[in-house]
Amino acid sequence: FGYAAILKIYHELGLDVFFKNKSRHENFEYNTNSIMLMLIVSRFLSPGSKKKAFEEKTRYFERFNFSLADVYRSLTHFSKISKEFQRYLNAQIAAKYGRNTKTIYYDVTNFYFEIDQADEFRKHGLSKEKRRDPIVQMGLAMDADGIPLHYELFPGNTVDKETFRPVIGEVRRNYDTGRVIVVADMGIITGDNIFYLQGKEKGKNFNGYVFSFSVRGGTKDFKEYVLSDEGYAASDEDADFKIKSRIIARDINVTLSSGKKVKKTVYEKQVVFWARKYAIKAQAEREEVLKKAYDLASNPQKYTKATSYGAAKYVKNLKFDEKTGEILKVKERPVFDSAKVAEEAKYDGYYAIVTSELDMSDIEVIETYRGLWEIEETFRVTKGVLETRPVYVSLQDHINAHFLTCFIALTIMRIMQKKTGKLYSAERIVECLNKISCSNEHENIYLFDYRSEISDAIGDALGIDFTNKRLRLGDIKKILAQAKK
Repeated sequence: FGYAAILKIYHELGLDVFFKNKSRHENFEYNTNSIMLMLIVSRFLSPGSKKKAFEEKTRYFERFNFSLADVYRSLTHFSKISKEFQRYLNAQIAAKYGRNTKTIYYDVTNFYFEIDQADEFRKHGLSKEKRRDPIVQMGLAMDADGIPLHYELFPGNTVDKETFRPVIGEVRRNYDTGRVIVVADMGIITGDNIFYLQGKEKGKNFNGYVFSFSVRGGTKDFKEYVLSDEGYAASDEDADFKIKSRIIARDINVTLSSGKKVKKTVYEKQVVFWARKYAIKAQAEREEVLKKAYDLASNPQKYTKATSYGAAKYVKNLKFDEKTGEILKVKERPVFDSAKVAEEAKYDGYYAIVTSELDMSDIEVIETYRGLWEIEETFRVTKGVLETRPVYVSLQDHINAHFLTCFIALTIMRIMQKKTGKLYSAERIVECLNKISCSNEHENIYLFDYRSEISDAIGDALGIDFTNKRLRLGDIKKILAQAKK
């Protein structure tokens, strides 16, 4: 019965209206809205394959009157209308709940497929879990409240930085956001992407950015600035933290439409800070890798290019066979590179952020960037709680439809969390809604045996009474019907 909460948000957003309208002039007879509702509810409460969702459809008080074959057939239709749906969903969220899009967070993840052979879409690459399976890439934009805004899928061999402009471009063109500040990590920060955001419109910078910036990968001048004690202000409240900033003109490399590379100058604020806790964390993480590096230098025959990953950069004189990845015997034996370790250790605990927002305070820059953790948390929820993988479909349009259902379930989850004051994790909400269940006690009387702080909070936020101990079947159907209004 807990799925009533999902029904409520689904219908508040008018998703039933969209799917009914989009199937009106199609030549199939099955109810795509009913199929999508089943897929979303099951993704939320009992994630798994489409077949599993179909087999469990009797868990709910719904008339899911379609076949398993209809479910698979509908996936092609859902893929076809995916981009149009996302625009509709954004407009509905903005109208019903309001959207905070002055700051947009952007990040990329990937999803592996447990298959042997890659294809045109599922390409071999290193997944975020360090698995060398065929993957697809996902670029996701999220608003300042942590509610998903827009996503796109890319072939698995697409590098992170190349996903940025298609996703942000779609948001800029079709999401009525006005001027935005895009927040992303250093994998996105290229001259082309910065120049794209800073494109001029009526003499003004159209969009801004807050990006993390590599200290170790910076210029000699930048590294000297970071390590110099001059200009740092220690916090009165925290002696283990210091910060400084400067406004500087920086040259970036930009690719013209002709393919020619040119230098452009951007004026940006560079915020640098050091925190003892981050320094200690960096040292601890490196120590684990160094143990492997010592062994690699002493016993190179035990390793390959794949198994020496992470440690190889601390060992000199390593050469790998390009085909097999085996370590080749060379004239000079491998030796541990202590100078490399010492150079890296100098920058432990230091972080840098660059921004187009010259008037933004240093602390505000850091706090704005810190919001990026929510998108990382969103990916964790997608992969964990909603079990986006394993993906049990293989055709590209079916894969697209699978991720669309996951995106909708994720959006409903985030809206539910927002409505309940962001007090409860996705895991606890799913657990709660699954426990709001009932058993047939006598004829058409159903017995409920669960109530909690979370069920009360969700019920209060959505206007659904989850406190009853017994309900007649007719009353249950009335509550569900009310949730669909």
